[in-house]
Amino acid sequence: MQFGRNPAHRQIPRYEDDSIAWNASWEAIAASETPILMSTAAADQVLRRFGEAKEPYYGHFPSSGQDGTYNPFPNYNFTGSVRPVYPLSPKRVVPDHIPRPDYAEDGRPVSEAKLAGQPPRILSREEQNKMRTVCRLAREVLDIAASHVRPGVTTDEIDAIVHQATIERNAYPSPLNYRNFLKSICTYVLRRLLASSPPMDSYVTLYYDGYHSDLNETYPVGEIDEDAKKLLRTSRSCLDEAIKICMPGALFRDIGKVIEPIARANGCATVRTYTGHGINDLFHCSPTNIPHYSKNKAVGTMKAGMVFTIEPMINLGSNWDDIHWPDNWTATTVDGKKSAQFEDTLLITETGVEILTAGKRTDLS
Repeated sequence: MQFGRNPAHRQIPRYEDDSIAWNASWEAIAASETPILMSTAAADQVLRRFGEAKEPYYGHFPSSGQDGTYNPFPNYNFTGSVRPVYPLSPKRVVPDHIPRPDYAEDGRPVSEAKLAGQPPRILSREEQNKMRTVCRLAREVLDIAASHVRPGVTTDEIDAIVHQATIERNAYPSPLNYRNFLKSICTYVLRRLLASSPPMDSYVTLYYDGYHSDLNETYPVGEIDEDAKKLLRTSRSCLDEAIKICMPGALFRDIGKVIEPIARANGCATVRTYTGHGINDLFHCSPTNIPHYSKNKAVGTMKAGMVFTIEPMINLGSNWDDIHWPDNWTATTVDGKKSAQFEDTLLITETGVEILTAGKRTDLS
C-alpha cells in the first residue's frame, strides 16, 4: 500500500454559514501567528497538513443529515455516488507498551526519507522470520475484519475492529498517523455499506517486532452485480498471475507486463498512480516503484531475500486514471466506475517466491 497527498491541491475549499466565510492558502495558514476561526471541516484540513502545531478555533458547520453528519466538500465535483461523511471519529489510542514506528507521534516517516534511493535490502534469515510473523498476524486481523463485512456496517466500525485486533496482538496499526493519516485501516467504497452496494476494499497493515506487513482484499457486500463480480475475479487473477513470475532473476518491470493484458481482456483498466513497493522494517522502501501496467520503466531484478508487495488496482472500463478528493487522501475513478484491489506481501526465495500474507480465498464466483 502507498500513501500520498494530492500535490495539485493547495487551497482549502470555501465554507460559509452565518458566522464563517474562509478561503485561504496553506501558506497563509502556516504563516499565521494567531488562532484562526474556521469550520470543523477546514480545521480538519489544517490538522492533516500541519499536525497540531496550531490551535484553531472550531466554528459551527451546518449538518446535512438528521444524524448530524455532513459532507464537508459540498461544492466539489464528485464522480460516482460515493460521498464523504463527517465528522470523523477521534484517532484511536495505542497502548503505551506497544512498540511503534518513528512516524507514530508526528506523522513523519524520517527513516524512510533517510534511506530513500538505497538499493533493496536482502533480509537475513532472522529478518525473514520476523516478516513471516508480522504477515501472519496481519492475515489474522484481515480475516477478522472480513468476517464483519455485511450490509449496514460502517467502515469506521471495521476500523475499530481492526484496531482492537491489532493491539490485542501487541502490534501497531501501520497506517495510523503515517503522514498524518487518521485511521488504523484504509477502506473504501462506502462509509455506510448498503445491500447491493459496491464491493468494499480493506487494507490491513501491522507493525510488530520492528517489521511491517501489508495486505489487502476486496469483499462483496450483500448481493453485487455481474460487472462487480467480473471486476473482483479479474483483480484477483491479475495478482495471482503476477506472483507466478516472481523468482530470482525476474524483472520488476515484467509484473505489469503480466497484469495489464489480463485486465484489458476482461474490459478493465490498470491504475497507474499507485504501485507495489518494498517493505520490511520500513513501511515503504526500495524497490519503491513496482508498476502494474505494461511498458513501464521500473528498474531492478528480484533477488533471494527481497520482500515487496504487488497490489494492482483494477478499474471497470477503459479509464485507468484517478482523482483525489479535497481531503488529500481519498482517490476515486475519474468516471465514477467501480474499482477493486488485491495485495500480498512476497518474499523471494532461492527457488521462487513465498506469499507471506497467504490465506483462505474468498469465493468470488
